[in-house]
Amino acid sequence: MSDSVPVTTVLFDLDDTLFDHAGTARAALAATAAERPALHGVPLETLYQRYSELLEELHPLVMTGQLTYLAAREQRFARLLAPYEPAAEAADVAARHYAHYQQQRRPVAGALALLQRLRPTCKIGIVTNNRTAEQQQKLRFLGLASLVDALITSEQVGVLKPDPAIYAVALARLGASPAETVMVGDNWTADVLGALAVGIRPVWLNRFGAARPLPHVAELASLEPMEEVLNLLVGHS
Repeated sequence: MSDSVPVTTVLFDLDDTLFDHAGTARAALAATAAERPALHGVPLETLYQRYSELLEELHPLVMTGQLTYLAAREQRFARLLAPYEPAAEAADVAARHYAHYQQQRRPVAGALALLQRLRPTCKIGIVTNNRTAEQQQKLRFLGLASLVDALITSEQVGVLKPDPAIYAVALARLGASPAETVMVGDNWTADVLGALAVGIRPVWLNRFGAARPLPHVAELASLEPMEEVLNLLVGHS
């Protein structure tokens, strides 16, 4: 990190940045499929890719108040199961899946240790496109809540990343300027382009090896090893 302004504030996305949503969702889908004979021959990756597509489609409707999260969850599973089990009780399957998801929750490797190292010298914020109660629960479950100075959710602010308003709220809550702030996230549009638009230096967490659209944007494949991550974020280990 070569910027002349010292980093005082690090913002993180939560899902698939500190919380391993992809790993959790795959494990939960495997458990759900094991209970449904109609799904026994379906590759897990096929289910996961369709599940992810539906989540991407329906989640913004929840965040903008067009669907309740329970209605979206039921619709997601009705559409996921339709090719294999069209008469399934989608609400029941969704509830069972959510129970598996809760049991399988896990952090991204290195997340807890990274926040513990950053906490003495940096303010830490979470900026997330999700519901407040759900994200608070994840932070508590993962043991991260006491390490976070501010949780800023799209539900609270009323807009989704990459809208500049959610970043403005985060900076105001933490008393930080864009120049002294870093944003770490896995979503190129929401986290990287959103941060760039307001003058925050982004660091892209690219755990799955996607192509990097802008070569000048800093990239991490993992939150480990600690020394390399800290050096990239704040210029020291």
